[in-house]
Amino acid sequence: MKSYRWYTPYLLLAPAVIWVVVFSIWPFLNTVYLAFTDARPLRTPNFVGMQNFIDLFADERFTYAMVTSFVYVIVCVPLLTFLPLLLALLVQKRLPGISVFRTTYYFPVIASVVVVGIIWAWLFDSKGIINESLMFTGLINQPITFLIDRWLILLSAISLTVWKGLGYYMVVYLAALTNVSKELHEAAALDGAGAWRRFWSVTVPAVKPAMLLISALITVAAMRIFSEIYVLTNGSGGPGGQAQSLVMLIQQTGKGLNGNLGYASAISVVLFLLTIGPLLVVGWINQGAEIREAWSHRAIRRRVERDAKARATASSATSARQTATSAASADTGAAHTPTQGGVTP
Repeated sequence: MKSYRWYTPYLLLAPAVIWVVVFSIWPFLNTVYLAFTDARPLRTPNFVGMQNFIDLFADERFTYAMVTSFVYVIVCVPLLTFLPLLLALLVQKRLPGISVFRTTYYFPVIASVVVVGIIWAWLFDSKGIINESLMFTGLINQPITFLIDRWLILLSAISLTVWKGLGYYMVVYLAALTNVSKELHEAAALDGAGAWRRFWSVTVPAVKPAMLLISALITVAAMRIFSEIYVLTNGSGGPGGQAQSLVMLIQQTGKGLNGNLGYASAISVVLFLLTIGPLLVVGWINQGAEIREAWSHRAIRRRVERDAKARATASSATSARQTATSAASADTGAAHTPTQGGVTP
Protein backbone atom coordinates (compact mmCIF):
# COMPACT_ATOMS: atom_id res chain seq x y z
CA MET A 1 0.00 0.00 0.00
CA LYS A 2 1.34 3.41 -0.98
CA SER A 3 2.15 5.73 1.92
CA TYR A 4 1.70 8.93 -0.15
CA ARG A 5 -0.65 10.41 -2.71
CA TRP A 6 0.29 11.55 -6.23
CA TYR A 7 0.23 15.18 -5.12
CA THR A 8 2.59 14.69 -2.13
CA PRO A 9 5.76 15.82 -4.01
CA TYR A 10 3.95 18.93 -5.19
CA LEU A 11 2.87 19.76 -1.65
CA LEU A 12 6.45 19.44 -0.47
CA LEU A 13 7.73 21.68 -3.26
CA ALA A 14 4.95 24.25 -2.97
CA PRO A 15 6.43 26.34 -0.08
CA ALA A 16 9.80 26.72 -1.81
CA VAL A 17 8.19 27.50 -5.17
CA ILE A 18 5.85 30.07 -3.62
CA TRP A 19 8.78 31.69 -1.79
CA VAL A 20 10.85 31.97 -4.98
CA VAL A 21 7.94 33.31 -7.02
CA VAL A 22 6.84 35.88 -4.42
CA PHE A 23 10.23 37.12 -3.26
CA SER A 24 12.44 36.60 -6.37
CA ILE A 25 10.65 36.19 -9.69
CA TRP A 26 7.78 38.62 -9.09
CA PRO A 27 9.98 41.47 -7.74
CA PHE A 28 12.36 41.01 -10.68
CA LEU A 29 9.57 41.17 -13.25
CA ASN A 30 7.99 44.12 -11.46
CA THR A 31 11.32 45.97 -11.47
CA VAL A 32 11.69 45.43 -15.21
CA TYR A 33 8.15 46.75 -15.72
CA LEU A 34 8.71 49.82 -13.53
CA ALA A 35 11.92 50.62 -15.42
CA PHE A 36 9.77 51.68 -18.38
CA THR A 37 7.45 53.90 -16.30
CA ASP A 38 7.61 57.09 -14.23
CA ALA A 39 6.46 55.22 -11.12
CA ARG A 40 6.49 57.05 -7.80
CA PRO A 41 5.01 56.10 -4.42
CA LEU A 42 1.27 56.68 -4.06
CA ARG A 43 0.90 57.49 -7.76
CA THR A 44 -0.27 55.52 -10.77
CA PRO A 45 2.72 54.79 -13.04
CA ASN A 46 2.66 55.94 -16.66
CA PHE A 47 4.53 54.18 -19.45
CA VAL A 48 7.49 56.29 -20.70
CA GLY A 49 9.30 53.75 -22.83
CA MET A 50 13.10 54.06 -22.89
CA GLN A 51 13.16 57.55 -21.40
CA ASN A 52 14.58 56.41 -18.06
CA PHE A 53 17.47 54.66 -19.80
CA ILE A 54 18.10 57.71 -22.00
CA ASP A 55 18.25 59.93 -18.91
CA LEU A 56 20.87 57.64 -17.36
CA PHE A 57 23.53 58.65 -19.88
CA ALA A 58 22.98 62.34 -19.12
CA ASP A 59 23.01 61.84 -15.35
CA GLU A 60 26.31 62.84 -13.75
CA ARG A 61 25.52 60.78 -10.65
CA PHE A 62 25.15 57.62 -12.75
CA THR A 63 28.54 58.31 -14.38
CA TYR A 64 30.17 58.67 -10.96
CA ALA A 65 28.55 55.43 -9.79
CA MET A 66 29.69 53.54 -12.89
CA VAL A 67 33.27 54.77 -12.46
CA THR A 68 33.21 53.76 -8.79
CA SER A 69 31.94 50.28 -9.61
CA PHE A 70 34.46 49.70 -12.40
CA VAL A 71 37.36 50.94 -10.28
CA TYR A 72 36.23 48.58 -7.55
CA VAL A 73 36.16 45.69 -10.02
CA ILE A 74 39.55 46.52 -11.59
CA VAL A 75 41.30 46.71 -8.21
CA CYS A 76 39.47 44.02 -6.21
CA VAL A 77 39.42 41.23 -8.79
CA PRO A 78 43.22 40.81 -9.08
CA LEU A 79 43.81 41.30 -5.35
CA LEU A 80 41.11 38.89 -4.19
CA THR A 81 41.96 36.36 -6.89
CA PHE A 82 45.68 35.94 -6.18
CA LEU A 83 46.20 37.01 -2.57
CA PRO A 84 43.85 34.34 -1.14
CA LEU A 85 45.65 31.73 -3.26
CA LEU A 86 49.01 32.72 -1.81
CA LEU A 87 47.49 32.75 1.66
CA ALA A 88 46.03 29.29 1.10
CA LEU A 89 49.42 27.98 0.03
CA LEU A 90 50.92 29.34 3.24
CA VAL A 91 48.35 27.80 5.58
CA GLN A 92 48.13 24.52 3.63
CA LYS A 93 51.24 23.20 5.34
CA ARG A 94 50.72 20.72 8.14
CA LEU A 95 52.55 22.62 10.87
CA PRO A 96 51.88 22.79 14.62
CA GLY A 97 49.40 25.57 15.39
CA ILE A 98 48.53 26.23 11.73
CA SER A 99 44.81 25.87 12.52
CA VAL A 100 45.10 28.97 14.72
CA PHE A 101 46.32 30.98 11.74
CA ARG A 102 43.51 29.60 9.55
CA THR A 103 40.94 30.69 12.13
CA THR A 104 42.58 34.09 12.50
CA TYR A 105 42.55 34.72 8.76
CA TYR A 106 38.91 33.62 8.54
CA PHE A 107 37.71 35.71 11.47
CA PRO A 108 37.09 38.91 9.39
CA VAL A 109 34.61 36.97 7.25
CA ILE A 110 32.20 36.39 10.14
CA ALA A 111 32.53 39.96 11.43
CA SER A 112 29.70 42.34 10.55
CA VAL A 113 30.57 44.63 7.67
CA VAL A 114 28.89 47.53 9.47
CA VAL A 115 30.97 47.01 12.61
CA VAL A 116 34.16 46.65 10.57
CA GLY A 117 33.20 49.75 8.56
CA ILE A 118 32.85 51.77 11.76
CA ILE A 119 36.28 50.54 12.90
CA TRP A 120 37.72 51.50 9.50
CA ALA A 121 36.17 54.95 9.80
CA TRP A 122 37.93 55.38 13.17
CA LEU A 123 41.22 54.22 11.67
CA PHE A 124 41.08 56.54 8.64
CA ASP A 125 39.59 59.55 10.38
CA SER A 126 41.58 62.80 10.33
CA LYS A 127 42.33 62.15 14.02
CA GLY A 128 42.40 58.38 13.69
CA ILE A 129 45.19 55.96 14.46
CA ILE A 130 46.67 56.01 10.95
CA ASN A 131 46.94 59.80 10.69
CA GLU A 132 48.16 60.18 14.25
CA SER A 133 50.82 57.49 13.73
CA LEU A 134 52.05 59.06 10.51
CA MET A 135 52.19 62.49 12.10
CA PHE A 136 53.95 61.09 15.17
CA THR A 137 56.68 59.53 13.05
CA GLY A 138 57.03 62.75 11.05
CA LEU A 139 56.03 61.20 7.69
CA ILE A 140 53.28 63.80 7.21
CA ASN A 141 52.72 67.32 8.52
CA GLN A 142 48.92 67.37 8.30
CA PRO A 143 46.21 64.69 8.35
CA ILE A 144 45.40 62.88 5.13
CA THR A 145 41.74 63.32 4.13
CA PHE A 146 41.00 59.62 3.66
CA LEU A 147 37.23 60.04 4.17
CA ILE A 148 36.81 63.27 2.19
CA ASP A 149 38.72 62.81 -1.04
CA ARG A 150 36.88 60.71 -3.64
CA TRP A 151 39.75 58.40 -4.56
CA LEU A 152 40.98 58.01 -0.99
CA ILE A 153 37.46 56.96 0.03
CA LEU A 154 37.56 54.27 -2.64
CA LEU A 155 41.03 53.21 -1.49
CA SER A 156 39.81 52.90 2.11
CA ALA A 157 36.69 50.98 1.08
CA ILE A 158 38.69 48.63 -1.16
CA SER A 159 41.11 47.89 1.68
CA LEU A 160 38.12 46.98 3.85
CA THR A 161 36.64 44.73 1.17
CA VAL A 162 39.94 42.94 0.55
CA TRP A 163 40.59 42.46 4.28
CA LYS A 164 37.14 40.93 4.80
CA GLY A 165 37.24 38.73 1.70
CA LEU A 166 40.69 37.19 2.05
CA GLY A 167 39.63 34.50 4.52
CA TYR A 168 36.53 33.42 2.60
CA TYR A 169 38.29 32.93 -0.72
CA MET A 170 41.24 31.35 1.09
CA VAL A 171 38.92 28.54 2.21
CA VAL A 172 37.71 28.07 -1.37
CA TYR A 173 41.30 27.76 -2.58
CA LEU A 174 42.15 25.34 0.24
CA ALA A 175 39.43 23.04 -1.06
CA ALA A 176 40.72 23.43 -4.64
CA LEU A 177 44.32 22.76 -3.65
CA THR A 178 43.39 19.27 -2.50
CA ASN A 179 43.02 18.36 -6.19
CA VAL A 180 46.56 19.45 -7.07
CA SER A 181 48.62 16.39 -7.94
CA LYS A 182 51.70 15.94 -5.75
CA GLU A 183 53.23 13.72 -8.42
CA LEU A 184 53.24 16.65 -10.88
CA HIS A 185 55.01 18.83 -8.33
CA GLU A 186 57.58 16.12 -7.71
CA ALA A 187 58.10 15.55 -11.42
CA ALA A 188 58.51 19.28 -12.04
CA ALA A 189 60.99 19.52 -9.16
CA LEU A 190 63.02 16.63 -10.62
CA ASP A 191 63.09 18.45 -13.96
CA GLY A 192 64.67 21.42 -12.21
CA ALA A 193 61.61 23.68 -11.92
CA GLY A 194 61.77 26.10 -9.03
CA ALA A 195 58.97 26.97 -6.63
CA TRP A 196 57.78 29.91 -8.75
CA ARG A 197 57.78 27.83 -11.93
CA ARG A 198 55.90 25.01 -10.24
CA PHE A 199 53.35 27.53 -8.96
CA TRP A 200 52.56 28.85 -12.45
CA SER A 201 52.87 25.55 -14.31
CA VAL A 202 51.24 23.13 -11.85
CA THR A 203 49.27 24.90 -9.12
CA VAL A 204 47.58 27.63 -11.15
CA PRO A 205 46.27 25.29 -13.92
CA ALA A 206 44.95 22.90 -11.27
CA VAL A 207 42.95 25.61 -9.47
CA LYS A 208 41.88 27.44 -12.65
CA PRO A 209 38.16 26.52 -12.32
CA ALA A 210 38.10 27.82 -8.75
CA MET A 211 39.99 30.93 -9.84
CA LEU A 212 37.46 31.67 -12.56
CA LEU A 213 34.57 31.17 -10.16
CA ILE A 214 36.18 33.44 -7.56
CA SER A 215 36.84 36.11 -10.19
CA ALA A 216 33.19 36.06 -11.23
CA LEU A 217 31.96 36.22 -7.63
CA ILE A 218 34.29 39.13 -6.84
CA THR A 219 33.18 40.98 -9.97
CA VAL A 220 29.51 40.63 -9.06
CA ALA A 221 30.15 41.60 -5.43
CA ALA A 222 32.23 44.62 -6.49
CA MET A 223 29.51 45.84 -8.85
CA ARG A 224 26.98 45.54 -6.02
CA ILE A 225 29.15 47.19 -3.35
CA PHE A 226 27.15 49.21 -0.82
CA SER A 227 27.83 48.80 2.89
CA GLU A 228 31.53 49.67 2.90
CA ILE A 229 31.15 53.01 1.11
CA TYR A 230 27.88 53.80 2.87
CA VAL A 231 29.38 53.38 6.34
CA LEU A 232 32.64 55.18 5.56
CA THR A 233 30.81 58.21 4.10
CA ASN A 234 27.81 58.19 6.46
CA GLY A 235 25.55 57.55 3.49
CA SER A 236 26.61 60.63 1.54
CA GLY A 237 28.78 58.88 -1.03
CA GLY A 238 31.62 61.33 -0.55
CA PRO A 239 31.88 64.93 -1.78
CA GLY A 240 29.06 65.54 -4.23
CA GLY A 241 28.23 61.83 -4.18
CA GLN A 242 31.26 61.14 -6.39
CA ALA A 243 32.23 57.98 -4.51
CA GLN A 244 28.79 56.39 -4.37
CA SER A 245 28.16 53.04 -5.99
CA LEU A 246 25.29 51.93 -8.22
CA VAL A 247 23.45 50.33 -5.30
CA MET A 248 23.81 53.54 -3.27
CA LEU A 249 22.43 55.51 -6.23
CA ILE A 250 19.46 53.15 -6.47
CA GLN A 251 18.82 53.54 -2.73
CA GLN A 252 19.04 57.33 -2.82
CA THR A 253 16.93 57.65 -5.96
CA GLY A 254 14.10 55.38 -4.91
CA LYS A 255 13.76 56.03 -1.17
CA GLY A 256 11.08 58.19 0.45
CA LEU A 257 7.65 59.29 -0.69
CA ASN A 258 9.21 61.42 -3.43
CA GLY A 259 11.46 58.65 -4.69
CA ASN A 260 11.62 58.05 -8.43
CA LEU A 261 10.92 54.32 -8.49
CA GLY A 262 10.92 54.12 -12.28
CA TYR A 263 14.37 55.69 -12.59
CA ALA A 264 15.72 53.56 -9.73
CA SER A 265 14.32 50.46 -11.44
CA ALA A 266 16.09 51.41 -14.67
CA ILE A 267 19.39 51.60 -12.79
CA SER A 268 18.60 48.21 -11.24
CA VAL A 269 18.09 46.68 -14.68
CA VAL A 270 21.45 48.08 -15.86
CA LEU A 271 23.10 46.68 -12.73
CA PHE A 272 21.52 43.28 -13.39
CA LEU A 273 22.89 43.24 -16.94
CA LEU A 274 26.34 44.21 -15.67
CA THR A 275 26.39 41.47 -13.05
CA ILE A 276 24.96 38.67 -15.19
CA GLY A 277 27.69 39.15 -17.81
CA PRO A 278 30.64 37.79 -15.78
CA LEU A 279 28.61 34.76 -14.72
CA LEU A 280 27.76 33.94 -18.33
CA VAL A 281 31.39 34.34 -19.35
CA VAL A 282 32.61 32.02 -16.58
CA GLY A 283 29.89 29.51 -17.41
CA TRP A 284 30.91 29.56 -21.07
CA ILE A 285 34.60 29.16 -20.21
CA ASN A 286 33.94 26.25 -17.85
CA GLN A 287 31.20 24.53 -19.80
CA GLY A 288 31.68 25.94 -23.30
CA ALA A 289 33.41 22.84 -24.62
CA GLU A 290 30.69 20.59 -23.23
CA ILE A 291 27.98 22.85 -24.68
CA ARG A 292 29.61 22.91 -28.11
CA GLU A 293 30.08 19.14 -28.00
CA ALA A 294 26.44 18.63 -27.02
CA TRP A 295 25.27 20.86 -29.90
CA SER A 296 27.60 19.00 -32.28
CA HIS A 297 26.22 15.65 -31.17
CA ARG A 298 22.70 17.00 -31.51
CA ALA A 299 23.40 18.22 -35.05
CA ILE A 300 24.95 14.88 -35.97
CA ARG A 301 22.03 12.99 -34.47
CA ARG A 302 19.51 15.14 -36.34
CA ARG A 303 21.46 14.70 -39.58
CA VAL A 304 21.54 10.94 -39.10
CA GLU A 305 17.82 10.89 -38.33
CA ARG A 306 17.13 13.04 -41.39
CA ASP A 307 19.23 10.78 -43.60
CA ALA A 308 17.55 7.69 -42.16
CA LYS A 309 14.16 9.23 -42.78
CA ALA A 310 15.15 10.09 -46.34
CA ARG A 311 16.42 6.56 -46.94
CA ALA A 312 13.23 5.15 -45.47
CA THR A 313 11.15 7.39 -47.72
CA ALA A 314 13.24 6.44 -50.75
CA SER A 315 13.00 2.76 -49.83
CA SER A 316 9.24 3.05 -49.46
CA ALA A 317 9.00 4.79 -52.82
CA THR A 318 11.19 2.10 -54.44
CA SER A 319 9.10 -0.67 -52.88
CA ALA A 320 5.95 1.02 -54.11
CA ARG A 321 7.33 1.27 -57.64
CA GLN A 322 8.45 -2.36 -57.58
CA THR A 323 5.02 -3.40 -56.34
CA ALA A 324 3.35 -1.35 -59.05
CA THR A 325 5.69 -2.80 -61.69
CA SER A 326 5.03 -6.36 -60.50
CA ALA A 327 1.30 -5.77 -60.54
CA ALA A 328 1.47 -4.32 -64.05
CA SER A 329 3.57 -7.28 -65.26
CA ALA A 330 1.08 -9.72 -63.75
CA ASP A 331 -1.82 -7.96 -65.46
CA THR A 332 0.03 -7.97 -68.78
CA GLY A 333 0.84 -11.68 -68.50
CA ALA A 334 -2.75 -12.51 -67.68
CA ALA A 335 -3.93 -10.60 -70.75
CA HIS A 336 -1.66 -12.61 -73.11
CA THR A 337 -2.42 -16.10 -71.68
CA PRO A 338 -4.56 -18.21 -74.24
CA THR A 339 -7.94 -19.37 -73.03
CA GLN A 340 -8.36 -23.14 -72.69
CA GLY A 341 -11.22 -24.69 -74.68
CA GLY A 342 -10.75 -22.44 -77.68
CA VAL A 343 -11.03 -23.31 -81.46
CA THR A 344 -9.61 -26.79 -82.28
CA PRO A 345 -7.53 -27.29 -85.42
